[in-house]
Amino acid sequence: MAKKKFEDTLLELEKIVQRLEDPDVPLDEAVALFEDGIKLSRFCSQKLDEVEKRVDLLVKDESGGIATRCFDEADQL
Repeated sequence: MAKKKFEDTLLELEKIVQRLEDPDVPLDEAVALFEDGIKLSRFCSQKLDEVEKRVDLLVKDESGGIATRCFDEADQL
């Protein structure tokens, strides 16, 4: 089975949201779509968390060596 891609999952989630915005969607279908959307949303959130943990910026420290700094910390400089 192919590995899910974040971008494909996000597109699928967007389609679900569009469908849920239709006032003519039957309740049973809306609930099923909502359940699917929650699963997709959790997958996307997990992927974003994984990427955030991997994103480190390389910076030179005072002695000229290489140090890593978390993305959040570097963003506050």
